[in-house]
Amino acid sequence: MTDPTPSHDAPAHAPLRGAIFWVAIAFSAYQIWMASFHPLSSQVIRAIHVGFVLLMIFALYPPFGEREGALGTAGRALGWVLGLTGFVFAFYHWVFESDLTARAGELIPADWVIGVVTVALVFEAARRVMGWGLPLICAMFLAYALFGQYLPGPLAHRGYGLDQIVSTLGFGTEGIYGTPTYVSSTYIFLFILFGAFLEQAGMIRLFNDFAMGTVGHTRGGPAKVSVISSGLMGTINGSGVANVVTTGQFTIPLMKRFGYSPAFAGGVEATSSMGGQIMPPVMGAVAFIMAETINVPYVDIVKAALIPAILYFGTAFWMVHLEAGSKGLLGLPKEECPNPWTAVKERWYLLLPLAGLVALLFSGYTPLFSGTVGLGLTVILIFGAAVISGVKGTPLRVLAWVLLGLATAGFFQFGVGTFYVVALVLITLTFVLRRGGDARQLAVQSLVDGARHALPVAIACALVGVIIGVINLTGVAAEIGGRVIAIGQDNLFLALLLTMLTCLVLGMGIPTIPNYIITSSLAAPVLLELGVPLIVSHMFVFYFGIMADLTPPVALACFAAAPIARETGLKISVQAIRVAIAGFIMPFMAVYSPALMLQSEDWGAVAWVVFKAVLAIAMWGAGAIGFLAAPLAWWERAWVVVAACFLVVALPLTDEIGLAAIALFLAWHWWRTRRPSMGQAGAR
Repeated sequence: MTDPTPSHDAPAHAPLRGAIFWVAIAFSAYQIWMASFHPLSSQVIRAIHVGFVLLMIFALYPPFGEREGALGTAGRALGWVLGLTGFVFAFYHWVFESDLTARAGELIPADWVIGVVTVALVFEAARRVMGWGLPLICAMFLAYALFGQYLPGPLAHRGYGLDQIVSTLGFGTEGIYGTPTYVSSTYIFLFILFGAFLEQAGMIRLFNDFAMGTVGHTRGGPAKVSVISSGLMGTINGSGVANVVTTGQFTIPLMKRFGYSPAFAGGVEATSSMGGQIMPPVMGAVAFIMAETINVPYVDIVKAALIPAILYFGTAFWMVHLEAGSKGLLGLPKEECPNPWTAVKERWYLLLPLAGLVALLFSGYTPLFSGTVGLGLTVILIFGAAVISGVKGTPLRVLAWVLLGLATAGFFQFGVGTFYVVALVLITLTFVLRRGGDARQLAVQSLVDGARHALPVAIACALVGVIIGVINLTGVAAEIGGRVIAIGQDNLFLALLLTMLTCLVLGMGIPTIPNYIITSSLAAPVLLELGVPLIVSHMFVFYFGIMADLTPPVALACFAAAPIARETGLKISVQAIRVAIAGFIMPFMAVYSPALMLQSEDWGAVAWVVFKAVLAIAMWGAGAIGFLAAPLAWWERAWVVVAACFLVVALPLTDEIGLAAIALFLAWHWWRTRRPSMGQAGAR
């Protein structure tokens, strides 16, 4: 979930106070209740979800910014008026639900007002949060729906009335209340809230201490800490830019202190943080949208993403190892590194909800159910730890945890209501025993943070509904797809290259989720038509949507790291591309060898393609950094890069050529690096 850059100087990170504080709590409470019991229809849940989003955005990002004086006061008042208008209009879908269903497509005057105003507010709210990029792209699609009949050539459509467009975009489940908003109002919000609770409870510190204790003392240890801690944190919150500005505050200065250049330190952090979006189980929430879009089980998406994600982080780890070797950088002194198992011992209970979440997802349960259970377990464990902390003696504490576990197990008999009952009992005990005030404050702050962090994703999901609605109404995707297919019929690589460039260009102005939604609507069907497997085609566009946040000139994650590293975002972006080279190659490799995404029952084929990928990554790393066991000459770097590329191209004899070239290089490199030591031994 990439956090866009706000277009105003709103207090995006200041503590929420006053009315907006209670609105945020109400928003989170509403989403938890809907996820637990689903008392309203899906259409109504989506509408009220968007209503809450509009209310919070206009209150947090008022017109005229946060100016002092009369102008600022008027702006804040106008922001509340606009937000409350969007919020109140959302209830129109609830109050008149049956009437709207009965007259679907036939608008009465009130429908016109609600539909037009809501769509306009969604556009403006998105502009306030993320700037002009996504609203302009969506406005182009809206203009195409309105005036596309006047275009020359095959792109012209038959023409649609304004009532058809308003009905499609403002009502039903094809416009702003489409599949992206459905996923935002269910899975995404729940997982963002789950991550907020874990972060507040100390998960970042747990991951940092564990990473420091395990690899901090090795060669280039500080950079390896960044890769591990950012990757682990990304599996929970799925937010690349948020990871940069949180874990980066610790890891980037640490890398700089131990000799890494500011640009390389920022690039490592940006690359590792963005990788959290492709690492199961959360995957930046795109996994949930993808599962809904292509109608496959969520676990299939996770399986397809697993090996490329491991290779991605393996690449980052290998790159920092080689960079450290080339610069002679050592790790932290062993005595300065925390004991990783002490960190786990102190906060082991925070891992239980994550383990339970993964177990449920891989057992075939829905993400909504799994996320609800994971969130419920997190809340119970936080308050349980607060209550049990005052129990004297290890046997009594163990007994208390066992009793709490048995009480929570009532979930299997009585459903999610058990979590509410157990949590309420624990909260009551914190008051009775006069302890756990920090746990109560943590829970409240997590509710507020969860609501705030959900805003950029939620408004992006609502606005891209405009694009989906126009595509479904006009069928423009089929026309564009046909032209790309015509290009790619004779050259799949060219079609892939065009798709990659589309994803990267779109990603310069919009976050990962809307980027995926747009390109999956336009490009993924094209790749499917050209013979690329369904999941692989969608993963291809998803991966390059993420890489856009590392690619100049925008490189949002790199510019987020710039003030911490005290280096320009452009220089950080260049280093990030070096570190993340596998992220640019793996999607192509998966298209030519789908076994890389476990799209094959032949485990021999899977093992072979993984072996090739690992070997190719090792050589790309050596070529990009210019170091293996010793510095490499320019021709050696070119040799290994070309040899690795032969392993990617799935053509006759390319594997054999690549393996032979790599074997020759390794033999040469071993002989060359052994000569000085042999000479010294002979001299002795």
